Amino acid sequence: MSGGTGGGTGGGLLVAGTTSDAGKSVVTAGICRWLVRRGVKVAPFKAQNMSLNSFVTREGAEIGRAQAMQAQAARVEPTALMNPVLLKPGSDRSSQVVLMGKPVGEMSARGYHGGRQEQLLGTVLECLAELRGTYDAVICEGAGSPAEINLRRTDIVNMGIARNARLPVLVVGDIDRGGVFASFFGTVALLSPEDQAFVAGFLVNKFRGDVSLLEPGLDMLENLTGRRTYGVLPFQHGLGIDEEDGMAVSLRGSVRESAVSSPVGEGILRVAVCAIPLMSNFTDVDALAAEPGVVVRFVDRAEELVDADLVVVPGTRGTVRALEWLRERGLADALARRAAEGRPVLGICGGFQILGEHIEDEVESRAGQVDGLGLLPVRVRFAREKTLTRPVGEALGEPVEGYEIHHGVARITGGEPFLDGCRVGEVWGTHWHGSLESDGFRRAFLREVAAAAGRRFVPAADTSFGSLREEQLDRLGDLIEEHADTDALWRLIESGAPTGLPFIPPGAPA
Repeated sequence: MSGGTGGGTGGGLLVAGTTSDAGKSVVTAGICRWLVRRGVKVAPFKAQNMSLNSFVTREGAEIGRAQAMQAQAARVEPTALMNPVLLKPGSDRSSQVVLMGKPVGEMSARGYHGGRQEQLLGTVLECLAELRGTYDAVICEGAGSPAEINLRRTDIVNMGIARNARLPVLVVGDIDRGGVFASFFGTVALLSPEDQAFVAGFLVNKFRGDVSLLEPGLDMLENLTGRRTYGVLPFQHGLGIDEEDGMAVSLRGSVRESAVSSPVGEGILRVAVCAIPLMSNFTDVDALAAEPGVVVRFVDRAEELVDADLVVVPGTRGTVRALEWLRERGLADALARRAAEGRPVLGICGGFQILGEHIEDEVESRAGQVDGLGLLPVRVRFAREKTLTRPVGEALGEPVEGYEIHHGVARITGGEPFLDGCRVGEVWGTHWHGSLESDGFRRAFLREVAAAAGRRFVPAADTSFGSLREEQLDRLGDLIEEHADTDALWRLIESGAPTGLPFIPPGAPA
């Protein structure tokens, strides 16, 4: 296998799933990394993503972080073409619609699925065609399940693009949840004959145990559906990178909490992240969790801040709502006590705005004038235009870069400069996401935190977050290469779904 010239229409594959969180994002990234290591010029694509974890491309477009991670797996620069539609939930019933990297308004779920989504199909297909004209292969990620029969008419992310772009579909199932055979069979059997013709087969994810015990079931599944299984991926910890395909983050589930490795010095650092409503870009703390001797946990009770050496108030799509939540749960008072005692607090983006004196919001919550926690000399006014930038600078004597995604415009009236924000005592605030991924800056910041907390913690001198991320992506590529039938996968990508795949009744309802 080798890469082509990039001309013409490249091959493609749609990675669908029996459910949300079946592993579509990591499988897509793994296939991208496997292909690029084989010399194939490959790009990721997700027509529509629902996520509060987003990223800013170099041209200033906002896309899902999962697609940015997949682009890194493919060793290409992420662009808006790779995620033309991003939905950022603001409540249980409405989301901000981001089209080609720019916000175009708020919309209810009923309004979106009632017509707006269908109107976007042309844009989505144009983006996919442009990528396929540039790359040898485009690996597309679906959303949720392709068998959501109530949404099929307006679908632009699963079978809607598979049929229009004639993409073979690989269905991923999480066997760790149980019921994977029924999920595979039911997914196919609820699709129309026209859709079923593109479903090539299955990929089992998160398997624990002896594969030989599973093989009879895979044979029976093939006899029932006429479709083979292309691989069985073993369960591996620590592969849930930059994922979020849904509206809620489970405090004790989906959010990753770190397993601390041995510290370099004599002490450890405990980091508590306030799990505020509509928490966004919680991946900001992944770089802290990567440091030996740093323990990161997500908390929702005031007493959980008591033994923390650093408290992080992260970003949110609902700054005023998160502020109210902090007050209701006693966390606001606990943060004020920490500030008075000179104990470290870091606010990022929405968290930075919360720590300020005053918020004027006629855009996000439309709450008008709201008092912040008053821990930083900052006044915030929400603008209708969204700031989307990739700033570069210096702080604590170290180079640092990040990205900004916010409607709030901060007016700073005091304190010491800190990135684009400020610092008062041991309270720090900035709009910059991703700054802690800059290794030198992260180490300098942690040294300040350790000194203020009275901990004998020493940051490791050689921790490279970028290298750790590359190692994770290589592990994903290894999973595909070692546990999937890669020759058969390549035939799918290059030639499409096999002809003559049988129809499995009953099919989609009329």
